[in-house]
Amino acid sequence: MGTTHPSTAVTLDRLLYTWPDGTVALDAVSGSFGSGRTGLVGRNGSGKSTLLRLIAGDLTPTSGHVHVGGDVASLPQRLTLDVDRRVAELLGVAPALDAVRAIESGDASPRHFDAVGDDWDIEARAAASLGEAGLDPSFLDRRVGELSGGEAVLVAVAGIRLRRAPVTLLDEPTNNLDRDARARLAEMVRGWRGTLIVVSHDVGLLELMDDTAELYAHELSVFGGPYSAWRAWLDAEQHAAVDAERAAAQLLKREKRERIEAETKLARRAQMGRKAQLEKRVPKIVAGGRKMAAEVSAGRLRGEMAGKEEAARVAREEAGRRIRSDDSMAIELPDPDVSRARRIATLGDDERSWVIQGPERVALVGRNGVGKTTLLERLVADAAEPSAAEAGRDSAETWPFDTETAAGDANPESLRSTVRAAAHTDRIGYLPQRVDGLDERASVFVNVSRAAPDIPEKELRNRLARFLIRGATVDRPVAALSGGERFRVALATLLLADPAPHLVVLDEPTNNLDLDTVDQLVEALRAYRGAVLIVSHDDAFLQRLDLDLTLEIQEGGLIEIG
Repeated sequence: MGTTHPSTAVTLDRLLYTWPDGTVALDAVSGSFGSGRTGLVGRNGSGKSTLLRLIAGDLTPTSGHVHVGGDVASLPQRLTLDVDRRVAELLGVAPALDAVRAIESGDASPRHFDAVGDDWDIEARAAASLGEAGLDPSFLDRRVGELSGGEAVLVAVAGIRLRRAPVTLLDEPTNNLDRDARARLAEMVRGWRGTLIVVSHDVGLLELMDDTAELYAHELSVFGGPYSAWRAWLDAEQHAAVDAERAAAQLLKREKRERIEAETKLARRAQMGRKAQLEKRVPKIVAGGRKMAAEVSAGRLRGEMAGKEEAARVAREEAGRRIRSDDSMAIELPDPDVSRARRIATLGDDERSWVIQGPERVALVGRNGVGKTTLLERLVADAAEPSAAEAGRDSAETWPFDTETAAGDANPESLRSTVRAAAHTDRIGYLPQRVDGLDERASVFVNVSRAAPDIPEKELRNRLARFLIRGATVDRPVAALSGGERFRVALATLLLADPAPHLVVLDEPTNNLDLDTVDQLVEALRAYRGAVLIVSHDDAFLQRLDLDLTLEIQEGGLIEIG
């Protein structure tokens, strides 16, 4: 494995953490993070976020210790914001900033000087920090509620940089960030000083790291290099482990065969000795000596052969332990029977329209707040209209779009867009950004069976197993599932629907997914023989889908890119 940075900033000593219900989140984890930038990866549920909270001091270990070389600043995965706070408060500079301004306006109260301390340049530094994040310095006096979600995350990260804490922790910082915000965050990370530990599934961000750490099966390992170098090493190591296990198995087989052959020879010799003694071809005292010597020799040979066989068995077991037995989704999807001539949906604006036709894969991109989710919701709602079932209806029937139907839209900015959508099928499956369309109180089986009522129970359970949903999990209520389990249930409900959807619509599906699950999602979508429309800011994910078309929503219009 690669060499890590020589300076150690965080050390974990047999760290154990158990949740109040007895669930073990981390079990005797030991290891260290060096200074510089480290990407922390691992499957959903492996304990990455819990580990960051323990390092930050938000949680107390059940046993073991965390040693940190200095103060810790952290950005949680879910940023809870008071929309009425000022941006200066989110940055953490409000007390010093207000004190400087009060002094400059003529208020010489000692409490203001105490609040300022040595931070007389706090406004300039705060403005510069906002500028580095690509934000206007005038944001300092705005309310947090006036910011987009991405802008709020960037402000929070800028505030962490201002604190200059020796150790910084970022948990999934690019979730819900559009392309521009991701690019700004990347620039901040490139110039980061001190120790930075980032949990992320964003391959682009992970490529900026000096080291890559993995939390796997309650063990922490650190590789000296970015994600791609670590992935290449891991793939090579697993390939070598498979070869070693195969060679060890062949050696064990050979040792067993040689032991059996040796046992056969010994049995023949013993039989010949008994025959010679019965025929009295040798004196009794000589025969007895030969028998004793033969038994000693046979015992020694059996011991040697058994030792070789046991050594081969141990070698095979050790090689086998190096091979990861991670489950992966092996999905056999129903055929939605979508011909290449079948028109599925139309997207467009006042100037131009694009028809999704046949099993095409289309990406919809654009900055946050421009109306991508609203457009998807309009398309899904249009599919529910009776006329959507009429195959081949003219898209002109729905143009121009009736904007009054969106009067209750929660995103007023999207109402200014002239972008519209029309469905030419009523068979559309939709996976929203928040997986909240499931019946929380009903079991997994009940939720999925509602979408596929004609599939026999045994067959449906077999299909769920291919989504890694098996055993008692199938009968648990959705409310009791982990985030990764909920996503797989939602995906199964979507893709196993009977009849199968002509069009699968997904809104930011890779948020909060580990990299292995993203891989499985890519394979599932590539195997699907219907049309796919997907909203995502994850360029690395989109590039793997062999897209036929990428459309970008801009203010008042839609353009084709790429």
